[in-house]
Amino acid sequence: MPKQNELVGPKGNFLLGHLPEFRKDPLAFLIKCAQEQSEIVPLRMLHLPVYLFTNADHVEYVLGTHSRDFVKSRMYKLGGSIFGNGIGMSEGDFWLRQRRLIQPIFHRERISAYGQIMVDHTQQMLATWQEGQILDIPEAMLQLSMGITTRTLFNVDDASHTIGKAITVALKEIANRFSTLISLPENVPTPANLRYQRAARHLDEGIYRMIQQRRAQPEDTGDLLSLLLQARHEDGSRMTDQQLRDEMVNLIIAGFETMAVAFIWIWYVLAQYPEVEAKLLAELQAVLGERTPTVADLPKLPYTEMVLTEMLRAYPPAPMMGREATKDFELGGYHFPAGTEIWLSPWVLHHNPRYFEAPNEFRPERWEGNLLKQLPKFAYCPFSGGPRQCLGNTYAVMEAKLVLTTVIQKFQLKVVPGQVVEPDFTFTLRPKHGLKMVLAKRSLSPSAQLN
Repeated sequence: MPKQNELVGPKGNFLLGHLPEFRKDPLAFLIKCAQEQSEIVPLRMLHLPVYLFTNADHVEYVLGTHSRDFVKSRMYKLGGSIFGNGIGMSEGDFWLRQRRLIQPIFHRERISAYGQIMVDHTQQMLATWQEGQILDIPEAMLQLSMGITTRTLFNVDDASHTIGKAITVALKEIANRFSTLISLPENVPTPANLRYQRAARHLDEGIYRMIQQRRAQPEDTGDLLSLLLQARHEDGSRMTDQQLRDEMVNLIIAGFETMAVAFIWIWYVLAQYPEVEAKLLAELQAVLGERTPTVADLPKLPYTEMVLTEMLRAYPPAPMMGREATKDFELGGYHFPAGTEIWLSPWVLHHNPRYFEAPNEFRPERWEGNLLKQLPKFAYCPFSGGPRQCLGNTYAVMEAKLVLTTVIQKFQLKVVPGQVVEPDFTFTLRPKHGLKMVLAKRSLSPSAQLN
């Protein structure tokens, strides 16, 4: 059995390895590696050897069939003081215990009750929009997503701005650490560390205050925090305030950041593909008429489903994941020792012509005829996969559908000319230079706006 060091990868810098090219354009670098190298690409980031797996079956080995032999990689540890030991970062028996405790919270019937909250918040946002207004789309979508998240998680509205701002600052600093792979200890008072510490402090203050208020009034108010407070382990114990804080941060980031990013790319895609927008509007007119959508309407909107599925393929909110092997393993004809760092990229998988015809084109119709069942299991993985697949994926898809259908009935969004819009990998997939769009009100009949 050949060893992993016998694999040949792209030529890198003698001292820095592949870090300069990766930092310049991470997404383009990953695609280039997938196109020009073998299915297992050996890389070096400074002193750190990593292996990019580009075959869906290899990804399934790591995330699915042998997931117990892998843990989250060092990229996630760069934000340890923010994420804590929540379900997104914990490992082993503790992670399994927490997942079993939290999983019932995301039961389909329970999260369906949040549909009206999602529609109401979207309508409140639309009430502030005006004809001809130029909108900062990332900022607007972050505010919308955080408002929905804090309302469903905490049943409060007044904390969304503070928490959202703190998380945005913290994630930016974590992304900067990852892009350099060099970071000083958090107690070193650099400007970046001070920004990160302030964000973490504001986040903790806001969340602990809400936990304390809810413990003082322990009745079930119908939100996720109430369920977490009432949840008991098999031995009858409940979560401590620290663990509640960690779980809520993980759930907020999963619900707020990833969905805000998804919303950003939805509007951009529809502006780029007017024929897709026209078909989407026609379906909404046929099913909804002039009324706002409800959760009960969603199964009747198959084209809307295909548009969102394709958007998550073309612009996966989390474009890369990392794992570290806890024991030796053999894969693809090579031997890898314990401690091997592995990169897995939904961005690479979703843009691989082996799995998707014309992957750089936006084609919702490709999902007709059960394409998802014909693909290798992990060729499409916007919410990761295996035992650690995102718990809130059903919640996220429902939110995306309701927000999309509520907005598109009222407004058309057009990209302000002259912008360079390209995706950038930080912690998630945001537009590198931002995105500004101009608002145009629709008539009462969406079909009248198709010309």
